[in-house]
Amino acid sequence: MEYTILGIVLMIIMLLYFKVADHFNIIDKPNQRSSHTEVTLRGGGIIFWFSALIYFVQNVQNNYFFFTGITLVSLVSFWDDIQSLSNKIRISIHFLSITLIFYDLNLFDLIPIWSVVIAYVLAIGLINAYNFMDGINGITGLYTLTVMGALLYVNTKIQLFIDGEFIKYAIIASLVFLFFNYRKKAKCFAGDVGSIAVAFWVIYLVLKLILVTESFIWLLFLAVYGVDAVCTILHRLYLKQNIFEAHRLHLYQVLSNEYKVQHRLVSLFYGLAQAGISLLVILLYQKVQDGIIFLIVILPLLLIYSSKFYLLNKSNLRLNHGA
Repeated sequence: MEYTILGIVLMIIMLLYFKVADHFNIIDKPNQRSSHTEVTLRGGGIIFWFSALIYFVQNVQNNYFFFTGITLVSLVSFWDDIQSLSNKIRISIHFLSITLIFYDLNLFDLIPIWSVVIAYVLAIGLINAYNFMDGINGITGLYTLTVMGALLYVNTKIQLFIDGEFIKYAIIASLVFLFFNYRKKAKCFAGDVGSIAVAFWVIYLVLKLILVTESFIWLLFLAVYGVDAVCTILHRLYLKQNIFEAHRLHLYQVLSNEYKVQHRLVSLFYGLAQAGISLLVILLYQKVQDGIIFLIVILPLLLIYSSKFYLLNKSNLRLNHGA
């Protein structure tokens, strides 16, 4: 009953936000690098912050630092959705917010300083990777649902590392968001406020699980996004492009834009791929060495990602032939 009420409350909040966004013209206008073609309301991902707020109100004594952090990244991201901010401001807020959850997780006392530096790079990189991957209908909602589902299973069946309600509130928010976003014509997009807020939530959970189990294997719960984002950045650096500018070189963008595969189908593919990997990780955990599991997962993903170059080359040949 609690989750039904939460879902209804979040649904009402979303509908109210649509009126606000429509009134203040908070929209996403397509351009030549976009994967969509119609003007759509932006910032619907603010529902994740509201879900965190509702949880925090009920559990204020345990989540002060997390909620402060997610509020900061949500605020600056929502501002960026409305009026572009400089990268320096956004990265600074991300750094501050990550510092808050590191303090909450007691990371500064548990690991050496060089490891903390790596953790900062990894956390900020994952936040931005999650944001980079938010480009077509359903991809953020489905991927988040997959990741949170895997974390909930681990928390319930393998290793209790956090209050299960904390994960379930993110799952309910994902379902509500998907109701409006996973459509042929989306009612809204997540915006930076959605992708970055939920990435912050995911990173907090994955870090906590890593610390409790003393295993890095749970990073593979983000393997699909991670491989696509990192390889695309390397590809763009090779092409001498500005990695902070919009582009259409992610595998999901090539499939959606160059080959006109339906957005919802591509999003489903990403979600199912990550679900399969998460299941494999869970099955192999403590049965196979972590390093071997990483190889089993990452190498096939690299092979799949490399198909992008064949698809791009084929697309260019087709365009040249048509010209």
